[in-house]
Amino acid sequence: MVRKKPTLKTVAEKTGLAVTTVSRALLDSPQIALETRKRVAEAARELGYIPDRAAQRLRTGRTKVISLILDPHNEIPDFGRSMVAGLSYALKGTGYHLTITPDFEGEPTIDPVNYITRNHLADGLIFTRTEYFDERVKLLQELGFPFVTHGRTELATPHAYWDYDNEEFAYRAARHLIDRGCQEIGIVLPPDRFTFYQHLRYGFMRAVRESGVASVIPVDIDLDSPPEVLREHFADWQLKPGTPTGIVCPGETSALAISSSLTDRRLTPGTDFHLAVKRTSSLFELHRPSYFSIYENIFESGRGLGHSILNLLEGGEVSNNQTIQAPVM
Repeated sequence: MVRKKPTLKTVAEKTGLAVTTVSRALLDSPQIALETRKRVAEAARELGYIPDRAAQRLRTGRTKVISLILDPHNEIPDFGRSMVAGLSYALKGTGYHLTITPDFEGEPTIDPVNYITRNHLADGLIFTRTEYFDERVKLLQELGFPFVTHGRTELATPHAYWDYDNEEFAYRAARHLIDRGCQEIGIVLPPDRFTFYQHLRYGFMRAVRESGVASVIPVDIDLDSPPEVLREHFADWQLKPGTPTGIVCPGETSALAISSSLTDRRLTPGTDFHLAVKRTSSLFELHRPSYFSIYENIFESGRGLGHSILNLLEGGEVSNNQTIQAPVM
C-alpha cells in the first residue's frame, strides 16, 4: 500500500486547526500565537509533512534555498565537508535548504552567480575565495541580492563577510619559526588574485621586518599547485648547512607535500627544518613527525556564514554581519 503524501489538510486535521491557520503557522507568521506555531510544527514533523516548494515560491516569491558556490580547491583537505556541515547546522530548523553549486577551475567565477540569480534558484548566496575587486560581489550588490562571502574584498561598498585572520596567522607562524632559530623563512602563498594572498604576505613580512631574518617567497608555485609539484620544488630547495630553515604552510596539503619532500632527503624535522602549519582538521594531528600548527575552524566558518545570510534575509544590516575569525593557537 502506497502511503499518501501528507498535506496541509492532513496537518490541519491532526491539530484541529483551519488549513489557513496551519499554513500561516508553518510560515512562522507572528500573527499566529507562538504555542500554536510550535504545535503545528511538531505535528508536521510527526506526519513527515514537506512543503510544496513550487507552490510556496508562487505564494511568497521565495525559494527557501541558500546556495553555496564551492571552489573544489586542494589547499585544505575536507574544506567542503566542514563548510557544508557548519552551514547545515545553522540552517537546521529554519525551513531553508542548502544547495551546492560547483565553481569549476578554468571557468569564469561569475557564471554560477549569473545562473542562480537569473533563474531565481536561491534566496541567498554564499561563496568563497574572494578577489580584491570581486565581480561577483559587484554584481550581487547591483542586483540587491543577499549574499555573504568567505573572505574580504577591497571594494568601496561594504558587504557581509566571514573571514579568517590570515594576516595574524602568518605573523604568528613566522614568529614561531624565528623563535626556533630559523635564519631564513619562507611561505607558500595562494595565487595573487585572491585577497587572502595579501593578508598572508602582510603578516609574514611584518615578522620578517621585526626580526631581520632572510625570507623567500617562491614565485613558481602556490597553494593551488598540485602536491607533486610542491614536492618537486622543495626537493631542489637549498638549505644552508647548520641553519634551520622554516616554512609557513597556510594549508595542510602544502605541509604534507613539503614534509615528504624534505624528509625524503634525509633532513630532520626540528633540526634541519621547521614547518608552521595552518591546521583545519583533526587528521593533521595524526601526522608524524608533528609540526607546530595554528587552527582554522572551517565548521565554525560555515555556521557563521549561515547565521549571517539568515540575518540578512530577515533585514539585518551588512555592518552587523562582518566577522574576522581569530586563529586558535
